[in-house]
Amino acid sequence: MGSAGATTDVLDHVFTDAIGALRDAMESALLERQAFEERYQVDVLLGDSTWETSYGLPGEGSPPRVRADVTLDWPTWAQTAYRSWYIGDTVDEGPRIEMELVFRIQRLRDHPDANAVLQVLPEQSSAVGPEPLERNLPSIEISHPESLASPEFAIEVSYEGSYELDESVLADGSTLDHHFAAMGGWIASTLVRLGDLEFDYLPPTDDDNPND
Repeated sequence: MGSAGATTDVLDHVFTDAIGALRDAMESALLERQAFEERYQVDVLLGDSTWETSYGLPGEGSPPRVRADVTLDWPTWAQTAYRSWYIGDTVDEGPRIEMELVFRIQRLRDHPDANAVLQVLPEQSSAVGPEPLERNLPSIEISHPESLASPEFAIEVSYEGSYELDESVLADGSTLDHHFAAMGGWIASTLVRLGDLEFDYLPPTDDDNPND
């Protein structure tokens, strides 16, 4: 059992290294991780691993006006491909980490102008390794308090793509730090641009932010 556990640790390290690299990039950009919003899950039936986390700008209150939700998926087929590479077998397709980045503007008093949001969001993210993430269409959420007195609005725009673990990354995990480094700064600057949009916000739940 000890040998099997050690093998699993070796096979999983490239995904956990990617998590660490992205977390370091976010913290270097002075973004604030949202409490209780980070999760690492493993599908016991399929074997897929998923890491989810959320970051906002400092001093935004709870919940923040704008935040970025990041999801990294490590599917079973990718782990199988990584295992094959690790033991020296030929790999037809290198393993990939599936990525999703969602920008969310929330606590809105009124229905948001989606065009205004898209104007400050480029069609592609900064490159993660050789490839950027691609922007999707926005979605708008309407929620009602118990009193149904006035609804609260939110708008989300997601970016999706994948990060291919080529030979250079597999051979040297420190390459991950270089590839993910620019993502933290790009996310931070994007959150600032979204926060500068002239929307009317509801106060944070903790009601301790004097800027709202």
